[in-house]
Amino acid sequence: MSKIYFASDFHLGLDARLTSEEREKQIVRWLDQIAGDAEAIYLVGDMFDFWFEYRSVVPRGFHRFIGKLAELRDKG
Repeated sequence: MSKIYFASDFHLGLDARLTSEEREKQIVRWLDQIAGDAEAIYLVGDMFDFWFEYRSVVPRGFHRFIGKLAELRDKG
């Protein structure tokens, strides 16, 4: 059975109870877990704590998260 997932407010770049790096690893693990049954994954805001949506700029760091999104997109 396919599912639709919604996620928001990761705020990578802002350290809280867990560091951004620790949260990023958790997010990537979660994406790996849901990839098998996800019909769609909607990221609805605030993935990064501060990032203007420039077309030619990618936020520094968080390569695991950005790479995982690219991998999932390439798989359809």
